[in-house]
Amino acid sequence: MEVYQKEKKSVKESIEIIDAETLLEIAKSGLLRLSTELGMEAMRQIFEHEVCDLAGQKGKHNKDRDAYRHGTNDTKVVLGGAKVSAKRPRVRSKDNGFEIPLKTLTVFQDEDQLNDDVLAMLLSGVSSRKYDRVVRTDADACTSKSEVSRRFIAAMKGAMDEFFSRPIEGSYPAIMIDGMGLGKITIIVAMGIGNDGRKRILGIIEGGSENSEVVKALLADLLERGLDPEEPRLYTIDGSKALAKAIKDTFGGKAAIQRCQVHKKRNVLAHLPESEKQRVGKSISLAYMEFDYDEAQRKLSLLERELRMRYPAAADSLREGLDETLTVHRLKVPGLLRATLASTNAIESANSVCAGVIRRVTRFKTGEAAIRQAAAGYMEAERSFRRVKGYREIPLLQSALARLTNTRSEIRMEVA
Repeated sequence: MEVYQKEKKSVKESIEIIDAETLLEIAKSGLLRLSTELGMEAMRQIFEHEVCDLAGQKGKHNKDRDAYRHGTNDTKVVLGGAKVSAKRPRVRSKDNGFEIPLKTLTVFQDEDQLNDDVLAMLLSGVSSRKYDRVVRTDADACTSKSEVSRRFIAAMKGAMDEFFSRPIEGSYPAIMIDGMGLGKITIIVAMGIGNDGRKRILGIIEGGSENSEVVKALLADLLERGLDPEEPRLYTIDGSKALAKAIKDTFGGKAAIQRCQVHKKRNVLAHLPESEKQRVGKSISLAYMEFDYDEAQRKLSLLERELRMRYPAAADSLREGLDETLTVHRLKVPGLLRATLASTNAIESANSVCAGVIRRVTRFKTGEAAIRQAAAGYMEAERSFRRVKGYREIPLLQSALARLTNTRSEIRMEVA
């Protein structure tokens, strides 16, 4: 920008503010308002510069000019996440009288940035109905609910194409898989933990429920995009038999299943009266805190026998899949990393962020709409991902997984 002045005349030379009183009056409404006014003035001068190149200086005769000025008309330009009204100069050709479009105008009317602004706002939790409240400009376009939704879908299309097709590179010694209900649709998400401890959403898929065929389709997509099927890996799941079956069918002996200890404890307590929940819950927690696999299993088995007489349903719940809740114990995973991998808390945190992004949407007309909203939520969750606790201990996990899978291979060879 060259100048801002009350009398809107084009001024060249150096940058200079010659009407400080006008600027100060505008600044009383805030720095954003001042910046907007200065930006609009800069745009006006850019238009004037192009017009001068085409038609010469205003009021000065130039016989060699190729065009002439033809007044102004109203137009829309993108500003601050909305469209605002502006005046654009018109220029016509001397040869045929046709209007010559201004190249600089297309820069200020580019809607890609507008769509990105809408996407960023909605991913941050702003509803399409309230979008106009947070766009702090004198906007008169692109703030209605339908327009905001349309631009959100347009921006998400490109983001989704990139999200679903990005290659899976590097090592992921641990993967968490969990499902989240969106109305009548279930979204299943796979989150990888790399050998550097960084989390990444590897893929999502929609289905009617957490059935094994849907999970197999998700895993097949991960393999197609580069996930190494031969890498020994720990899979943490919530206890769903469908998830476990799909993982074992896909990866065989290369997969170690860790069932979520938090889910197991919650399921057992659901079968107990209030008077017993605190005591039994503490016993389960203390057992899982044992580092030694045999000692943890012994304590849980004793608790199961204790519950068998009075609360058989709780005992059955504790016994079912018990050994898979102790996989991190069997692998001797160290403390901080064990706490991370023993439950699905890490992926449920991502689910929570996703749910927060789409919390106002309660009905989805199609599975495509559901997967689009879920992708938006998980993309936003990824922005806040940090390294998992205990990530420096991941090499120990990889070594333990390698020993476990080698042992399984030797057993299969002996049986054969």
